[in-house]
Amino acid sequence: MKTIRWGIVGCGDVTEVKSGPGFAKAANSALVAVMRRDGALAADYARRHGVPRWHDDADAILRAGDIDAVYVATPPDTHREYVERCAAAGKPVLVEKPMARDSSECEAMIAACQTARVPLWVAYYRRALPRFLAVRDLVADGAIGEVRMVISRQFQRLPVSGANLWRVDAKRSGGGLFVDVAVHTLDFLDFLLGPIGSVRAHAGNLGRAYAPEDTITASWRHASGAMGSGAWCYAADRDEEMNEIVGSRGRIRFSTTSPVPIRVLTGATVAEHPVADPPHVHQPLIQSIVDELNGKGRCPSSGESAARTSAVVDEILREVRAGA
Repeated sequence: MKTIRWGIVGCGDVTEVKSGPGFAKAANSALVAVMRRDGALAADYARRHGVPRWHDDADAILRAGDIDAVYVATPPDTHREYVERCAAAGKPVLVEKPMARDSSECEAMIAACQTARVPLWVAYYRRALPRFLAVRDLVADGAIGEVRMVISRQFQRLPVSGANLWRVDAKRSGGGLFVDVAVHTLDFLDFLLGPIGSVRAHAGNLGRAYAPEDTITASWRHASGAMGSGAWCYAADRDEEMNEIVGSRGRIRFSTTSPVPIRVLTGATVAEHPVADPPHVHQPLIQSIVDELNGKGRCPSSGESAARTSAVVDEILREVRAGA
């Protein structure tokens, strides 16, 4: 098996624990270089994580002969640019989620990679995380019978901290916290129950702490026939998040954001299934990419699947964006 040598463009917070170490710890994988526009921060990251070299110019990553694939971990407003540059350089690319600020940017990224015959993956890591695969297996094994619907809800208190203000700057992120956080659930539901089709939604800014939407409700139908609904409020009185899959013989409750036990409710019986997350939650997805590049299996999170999630977000926010 060939060792896939990685370079990272944008070694910020998400790469500290969630993703960065996974490139060195996955089998047949190595992290050889990182880039950040602030060279001092790039050098500090490389020193602390044992990365052989650092750069302050993305071209040094894209043109390097000893880098086989690139992980783009910058904010969404630069995803299209860097993915297109990776494609032009002939580098397979993994880009952070959300894939881009809207689905039109996603389609441009897919087209660039297809033209260059370069693989494109998106860091919806829950598609490969054991806790979520356990949910998938419970559904597939008929633990709750036929799936009828899924209900998702997330509440979060204000304010957004200074370090995360870019997440509520629509020019950089594509919207508010819904675009940054809720996409994980929507993407996993696409993986679990099939693509989301028709969508009905309302969104608005009720907390008025920042410009984009902070309160959203939506309903939809999956390709499997299961129906879905969601409520998200990022200006609420408390932090709370949970999903419930409703079947013909029971329900499954699981969290997108916290590694709490999966609960299966059938009649008066409640069975808990504790599945711990690995130290670096991106690592199973990284492993699937390394394996794919070595001709063994396929990564479950492609540009095409991620673009579907962006299209759903676009539809949910269509009216509020038109009003803005």
